[in-house]
Amino acid sequence: MPSLFFSSCLTIETKAKSESDGGTRDPSYGEDDEVIVDIDSLTSSIESMMPQNLIMSYKWCIFRVPPILRRHRENAYIPNAFSIGPWHRNHQTISTEIIKLNYLKNLLSRESKSGVTLKELVESTREIAKEARSCYAGPIDVGAKDFVRLLVIDGCFLIELFRKDQDIRLREKHDPIFKMAWLMQCLYHDLILLENQIPWLVLEHLFNKTSAKQSTQAEEPNLAHLALQFFAYTFSFKPPNTDILYDKKKHLLDLLR
Repeated sequence: MPSLFFSSCLTIETKAKSESDGGTRDPSYGEDDEVIVDIDSLTSSIESMMPQNLIMSYKWCIFRVPPILRRHRENAYIPNAFSIGPWHRNHQTISTEIIKLNYLKNLLSRESKSGVTLKELVESTREIAKEARSCYAGPIDVGAKDFVRLLVIDGCFLIELFRKDQDIRLREKHDPIFKMAWLMQCLYHDLILLENQIPWLVLEHLFNKTSAKQSTQAEEPNLAHLALQFFAYTFSFKPPNTDILYDKKKHLLDLLR
């Protein structure tokens, strides 16, 4: 009888303790102890998590490599020399950055004849920067100013690279990319990395801005054709001769799929 009375008192004390704690449960209590949960509070907590963590944007097209793949061979997903876009900008050497800037200078010196200026490229790229940022499925630790800068430099570098590859007359005599085979091999590797991309809309925008418009110059192939021509040797395919527009491509890697 005393033991039964003691057990009843313990149950009452446990319930009172649970209520006084606002529905929380002391870890020291056993599995069979009664637990009170604030349903409204828990529901609100879950709802507040959903918009931030569970919604995937339809605009995402440049993704991070899944951890399960990266952990086996992380270096396989990091650029060897040329960082493109915001995610691997810290893996770029000073020498390759100089190459990019030199390509930008080459492009501008040629396009200045048709009235295209760096200021115009920067201003027009700033207008599409928000849309470009929304293409990345992950945080970008780059401010608005630096983001526009890297879009212009990286985008113009790729465009000038494809043009130099197509037209040998545009190459400088001591261009390291076309003189040093290992640099070209680095490019073939780096430009097809999943995380090392910038949106196609940026490339197409800069390409159209810097396309030859002088009547004395022959009309150049479209951007997609130039890009495919650049990779033709590596992937052993012949780019189509027709003027295909390749609509709805998301980035360079998407074009090569």
